[in-house]
Amino acid sequence: MKRLATILAAAALSLCAAAGNGKYVNMFMGTAGDHGQVSPAAQVPFGLASVCPDCLVKDRHAGYDFEVPATSGISVTRMSGTGGDGTGGNLRILPAQPGSKVSIVKGSEKAVPGYYSARLDNGVRVELTATNHCALEKYTFEKGADRVLTVDFNSAIDPRRSACGYELVGNNHFSGWVQTSTVCNFGAYKLYFCLETSAPFVVEASDATTAILRFDADVAQVEVRIGLSAVDEVRAAAVVSAISNLSFKRIRQRAAAAWDNILGRVDVSGGSSEQRTLFYTSFYRLCLSPFEASWGSAYRAADGRLRSDGSRTFYSGWSMWDTYRTKFPMLALLVPGRMKDICLSLTDLYTCGKRNWATMTEPVPTVRTEHSQVTLLDAWNKGIQSEELLQAIKDAFPYMEAEADEGRSAGARNGLTRNAPDQKMETIYDLWAMSQLASAIGLNTAADRYRAEAETFFEQTWKKEFMDITPDFAKMRGSGMYQGTRWQYRWAMPPFAGKMKEWVGEETLAAQLEEFFARNLFNQGNEPDIQTPFMFHLFGQPHKTDSLVNVLLTSEKMIHPYGGNAEFPEPFVGRAFRNAPDGYAPEMDEDDGTMSAWYMFCQMGFYPVSPGRAEYAMFSPLFKKVVLHLDSGKVIIERRCAPAGMSRIMVDGRQLDGFMISHEMLCGAKRIIIE
Repeated sequence: MKRLATILAAAALSLCAAAGNGKYVNMFMGTAGDHGQVSPAAQVPFGLASVCPDCLVKDRHAGYDFEVPATSGISVTRMSGTGGDGTGGNLRILPAQPGSKVSIVKGSEKAVPGYYSARLDNGVRVELTATNHCALEKYTFEKGADRVLTVDFNSAIDPRRSACGYELVGNNHFSGWVQTSTVCNFGAYKLYFCLETSAPFVVEASDATTAILRFDADVAQVEVRIGLSAVDEVRAAAVVSAISNLSFKRIRQRAAAAWDNILGRVDVSGGSSEQRTLFYTSFYRLCLSPFEASWGSAYRAADGRLRSDGSRTFYSGWSMWDTYRTKFPMLALLVPGRMKDICLSLTDLYTCGKRNWATMTEPVPTVRTEHSQVTLLDAWNKGIQSEELLQAIKDAFPYMEAEADEGRSAGARNGLTRNAPDQKMETIYDLWAMSQLASAIGLNTAADRYRAEAETFFEQTWKKEFMDITPDFAKMRGSGMYQGTRWQYRWAMPPFAGKMKEWVGEETLAAQLEEFFARNLFNQGNEPDIQTPFMFHLFGQPHKTDSLVNVLLTSEKMIHPYGGNAEFPEPFVGRAFRNAPDGYAPEMDEDDGTMSAWYMFCQMGFYPVSPGRAEYAMFSPLFKKVVLHLDSGKVIIERRCAPAGMSRIMVDGRQLDGFMISHEMLCGAKRIIIE
């Protein structure tokens, strides 16, 4: 009962003092243990600065753990829900002497989009907010509290590859640089910083990585502003200078307004309070990255070289292994203007020596970049087009081809091997996307070549590895695949559903997919099979999607045999998404907005079953009304049937032919009614 009360209290606290749809966001959902790997950090949409307490546990994914009150201090960078060893945790400040035992007073924490506050048990109150590139930390000292801040310039969630350099400038200012490993230590990034305090200090002690700052006894409050730049220290100082005339309160208000603006792109009604919280919390998680990584017209590319382009915002901080499935299709729908610059930034990766994992010269925290061509195709087919992007894709295409060529060789340097069944299916999706992308940009010879390769490779792989089901198909551990079973990867190429029907038969495939769910072989806590509930649309039985999605979202009796990498000793039973600090299924990687976007699509009643194709499978939304405020205009989706009671879909008074809708029709509609 005590644990339940704590969870409910945290959920309630997270809803305090927020306006607009931000009032529904539970910042603490998924922050406990290995249940999402996210944090309640103060951050603006797509902002690099992500400021939050880190728990006193080594290599905690996003730094924070709701169940660990002991803290190592406040840090200013992190990635959300990416698993692995985590990345970020830079420039950590502990308002105490080094080595002091300091804990967050549980029950005092409050967090809303763009703001976090808590009391520490040593008599210090912490308030945090942020701009795109600046972390703001306010420390209020109670009577008797030690007026000291210990700055660890070499801090990191994963300390491998860490290095730093700093110098004191005046009596309230440090400048310098930090370097830290990326997720899973595959690469590194370097940031320059400017750290400025609102009150002067004396350096009580220092060494190569740490400085202890002492403030006068009559100082009741100290505000620290930390500007970040991947370009140089001058730009980092400019970040702080640009907001010098703005108070902490005003910057917090601006952060809240930025969140209200983006969360206001969708309004929902007719569901429960928890369902709205789950929706807008998912929406919030969707918009944490990639990071805006340009300073004026300057940015530093993944190859470490300084570049300039004042016509657009440069983005970095990628987790493309899964985000291509749901996150970027959602951004293409809701923020197409921003998505255009994201696509241009993806093309930069190719011309800068793209690797599957991070390089050693990244500008910001990042993870992986494969399947970028799927995201580019998906955005292009959804109307995110321009002469600039067309030329950028054409310039990037030879590098995509070189990457594909490398993947054909055993032991490829870039991690693009095609050895295991899951690797083969992932590669086939990329080859198919390249064929479609080549066709879209007028490279017809390349389009034909990659189309033929994708089709041949799929036939060889699917017939050998996946067509004839055996008892071993349900195995995860020891399956020869990284994260998935043969049952789960069997459905990994929805663009080739027609081929599957040709070889097996539509009714047989639908029956096999039904067996897949009846035997609880679906892994709702991981991404390889997240499209499977919607594949009934491809096999002529969309009503099964309609009823299944409702069960997945609402049933307390869902059985989950699989974790992230292996079967659970005992299956987890319950909903995979709940409004609680441990609200994601055990071992679930939220994966940088992938699972959040999946949940949003499910609640809204349409899903991009084949990323790269500009179409959606439609079914009954969880809410009675969903209003999309798109660039093309307002689209109302209204459910007039019982949940999971879909019989037909009306688009502006005309019945939709079937239950698939094109992106163009969805965006151009005024009212879609599910009856």
